Amino acid sequence: MAARPARGHVVLLSGGMDSATVLATAVRAGGPVHALTLHYGQRHARELAAARALARHFRVREHQVLRLPIGPILRSALTDPSRPLPRGWTRRSKGSIPPTYVPARNTIFLSIALGYAESRGLDTIWIGANAIDYSGYPDCRPEYLRAFERLARLATKTGVEGSTRFRVRAPLLRLTKAEIVRLGEKLGVPWGLTWSCYEGADRPCGRCDSCRWRAKGFREAGRPDPALAGPRPRSRRR
Repeated sequence: MAARPARGHVVLLSGGMDSATVLATAVRAGGPVHALTLHYGQRHARELAAARALARHFRVREHQVLRLPIGPILRSALTDPSRPLPRGWTRRSKGSIPPTYVPARNTIFLSIALGYAESRGLDTIWIGANAIDYSGYPDCRPEYLRAFERLARLATKTGVEGSTRFRVRAPLLRLTKAEIVRLGEKLGVPWGLTWSCYEGADRPCGRCDSCRWRAKGFREAGRPDPALAGPRPRSRRR
């Protein structure tokens, strides 16, 4: 049976290396690609500029940056500057879920992406969830994503009427950071435009867990990280 042509995609684009690779994957899949970025009160809001640059580079059909000031009610090291950022966190040594977990974040983000998709006649939601390396986040598990996909079909007009079968795609779910780097290289991801550091300063701190896992990925993939080499490259304009 021939593959069903995609009606269109919406990518949850944070500006990090994972979401950039997912965006490139969605573009390669064909069909109109939209990007949605949420400013939810994260301390590393520096990633918003990276998301805008990536959206321009990949010439998405539409890029929405939505201010959603829910950070104060979501207790996490990523939303509360008074909380220390983890360094060297591992599931074995510290527990199952790190302090960078933001309560219900993916459920909130996917719900907004679902409303966006239904409003624009799109059928595929892409997210950079990853269940391998360090996260341990409950909302990055494959069973959670399958459950949200079922919810999308039950809780929307187009899903109930059968006119659209929503899909949630998480192509990086079972990839290591090194494998993500190799995939991004094949897809032409401009790593120099991406942002991973949790500190949100002008330059990556190199100490937080996000920086450490990024460095490990590039090292194991045998690739230099352009974000650490000189000025950040400029993106292509639409």
